[in-house]
Amino acid sequence: QVQLVESGGGLVQAGGSLKLSCEVSGGTFSGNAMAWFRQAPGKDREFVSCIRWSGGAIGNAYYADSVRGRFTISRDRAKNTVYLQMNSLKPEDTAVYYCAAARGLILSSMRSPDRYNYWGQGTQVSVSS
Repeated sequence: QVQLVESGGGLVQAGGSLKLSCEVSGGTFSGNAMAWFRQAPGKDREFVSCIRWSGGAIGNAYYADSVRGRFTISRDRAKNTVYLQMNSLKPEDTAVYYCAAARGLILSSMRSPDRYNYWGQGTQVSVSS
């Protein structure tokens, strides 16, 4: 059974940086996409970024408008790990960040949480002003 384990969250001042990691355990992930979502208190889970893990357009990355230019998603297939480098953090980035993985994601659906098959437990990111 594939499991996702996030790490790297914490408290940082506005303008600072954090790097989140998500390691896949329980076997080699054979799906085609991994992503990061976030959820702030009282809000719906929100798409942050997605990266193609296998198949066509492997390595291609996609971002929500709110984080483009500040966040960078990357992957290390040898380590079965996906990363989210977050720079120029803002108080509105405060949320629980979740890693997700999909077995057969269609790109047009990448922003929909229900298209993902596996989820991590989440890691808290707090940005103070």
